[in-house]
Amino acid sequence: MELAERIRQVAEEAERMLGTCEDLEELEALRVRYLGRKGALTLLLREIGKLPPEERPIAGRAGSEAKEKLEGLFRECREVLRRTQARKEALDVTLPGRRPPLGKRHPLTQIMDEIVDIFRGMGFEVVEGPEIETEYHNFDALNTPPDHPARDLHDTFYVEGGRLLRTHTSPVQIRVMESRRPPLRVLSPGRCYRNDTPDATHSPIFHQVEGLYVDRDVSFADLKGVIATFARQMFGPDVKVRFRPDFFPFTEPSAEYSFSCVFCGGKGCRVCKYTGWIEISGAGMVDPEVFKNVGYDPEEYIGFAFGMGVERLAMLKYGITDIRLFLENDLRFLEQF
Repeated sequence: MELAERIRQVAEEAERMLGTCEDLEELEALRVRYLGRKGALTLLLREIGKLPPEERPIAGRAGSEAKEKLEGLFRECREVLRRTQARKEALDVTLPGRRPPLGKRHPLTQIMDEIVDIFRGMGFEVVEGPEIETEYHNFDALNTPPDHPARDLHDTFYVEGGRLLRTHTSPVQIRVMESRRPPLRVLSPGRCYRNDTPDATHSPIFHQVEGLYVDRDVSFADLKGVIATFARQMFGPDVKVRFRPDFFPFTEPSAEYSFSCVFCGGKGCRVCKYTGWIEISGAGMVDPEVFKNVGYDPEEYIGFAFGMGVERLAMLKYGITDIRLFLENDLRFLEQF
């Protein structure tokens, strides 16, 4: 067989083998096999010099064409395999996908849920009501007529139709008593509004939880027991509770209650102003006039009510000194909870 024909056969064989290469390593091995120093085509090209002078031009032309064509095919195949490998490295389908970060409950929601769970354990039912209230439910039915000075402390935002943004969740208790007969044991959590200037301890938007217990033979001792049980479950068994006389239009007698300082254990520190106590909120026995407003006989029924600010409890629980942090939506703050 003439050398030119053998060269063409080797070139065709190498071209067929190129179609089977799946990576750069296989391609390089194939190049060495045919175009390397001891490759099949290289050895044939060396034989051209041994041919008679009249046969050398034909074999030389076939050798040059075969070598040039194969080198071009190897370059093209190398580029294709490089691009394919780059795509595989950029998207490794064997790795698990990147999951988007999951959100979590807001710290105020966490505290409110914890408060609700504690009172549910004491038999309280959770009820909710509208945030846009009537003056009657927010003030009048709670023994706070238009000329009552206590309204100044509840300056709020009024909307059309004589309605307002509720200043506490006590209107929910009025609505419950209007629609049900005792015994009642309800808890009303929710958002409230007052025309306060924002600072470290005040916000025009805040959250409250208020409780109401109405039945026969209810006493102030029951109120103290409920608050003390809550305090110990929320802040630990060593927390003490203190009640001191106060005034609220819708309770009589009324009291302000405090917890022993959770930071210093009641010894006195900067947070509790060295008194050992932190004021929480107000409570008291439901005023007979409130019972009359909802159609209850104050001679037959008696009850107590209490409230607490969710932000205040969260600040104590987590050691936070500025209420505004809860509403700024700064993820650096929120992701800590």
